Amino acid sequence: MYDLIIIGMGISGISAAIYAKRSNLNVLIIEGDTPGGTLNKIPNITNYPGFSKISGPDLAMNLFNTINELEIPYKLEKVTDVILEDIKTVKTKDNIYHSKYLLIASGRKPNLLGLEHEEEFLGKGISTCALCDGALYKNKEVAIVGGGESALSEALYLAKICKKVYLIHRREEFRAKELTIKNVKEEPNIELILNNEIKKLIIKDNTFKGIELKNKKLNISCLFIYIGSTPNTEFLKQTDIKLDNNSIIVNEKNETNIKDVYASGDVIKKDIYQLITAASEGATAAINISTKNR
Repeated sequence: MYDLIIIGMGISGISAAIYAKRSNLNVLIIEGDTPGGTLNKIPNITNYPGFSKISGPDLAMNLFNTINELEIPYKLEKVTDVILEDIKTVKTKDNIYHSKYLLIASGRKPNLLGLEHEEEFLGKGISTCALCDGALYKNKEVAIVGGGESALSEALYLAKICKKVYLIHRREEFRAKELTIKNVKEEPNIELILNNEIKKLIIKDNTFKGIELKNKKLNISCLFIYIGSTPNTEFLKQTDIKLDNNSIIVNEKNETNIKDVYASGDVIKKDIYQLITAASEGATAAINISTKNR
């Protein structure tokens, strides 16, 4: 039985855990993937206070070290269900945990294109993380699909590693910072393919060989997908938590509509999705929980 269970070990969940621990709450963090969450997929961070520049995995490791220094317990298990009664019940594949308060900081997951064989070849020619997998395709030809800041930033990252990078976008204009767009257009080994879409994956002998567009085929070694993300709220489907397009609705204290259930970070509905706001929301939730628990 814990005072607080935090679902998610990204920057928001870890920030909450630090504040909860220092407020003498008996806290447990549950993470279904890798400690640090989305941080592990960010090549360079240049807008987080205290660091002129740091890689996402390095910041994730720094946060994880703090968790260990404070001796905050954590479990690397995927949450499958929650029961939100007076005592909160969190179920994973292997265990069941109970707490008085619950903080959901489960973040988001990358969207996929919905093509045949797409999920089957994740990690075998299809990727949603250039930082994780880019080095596997050194001096090879790859493609990125997407038109936002993340897609363009990853194209620039891959351009330093790969022989050629095709950047595919279904529109003419990008949704990114002007400087990022300028850098992409000036990069010699990035080729823009605009007003186009991927129609199918080319698979031969159970091996990824490339992609087929509206009017051409590309023989590439890997396709990196950057077309947005969806909040990780599947485990809440059986609850009465209010959602807006799968994002959790919270108030200024990061409370949900369910008593003693809070949410923070990229899983909530908000206007600004930044590391600094996610950390702040986690801290806000933990401080409000500790105040109520006195």
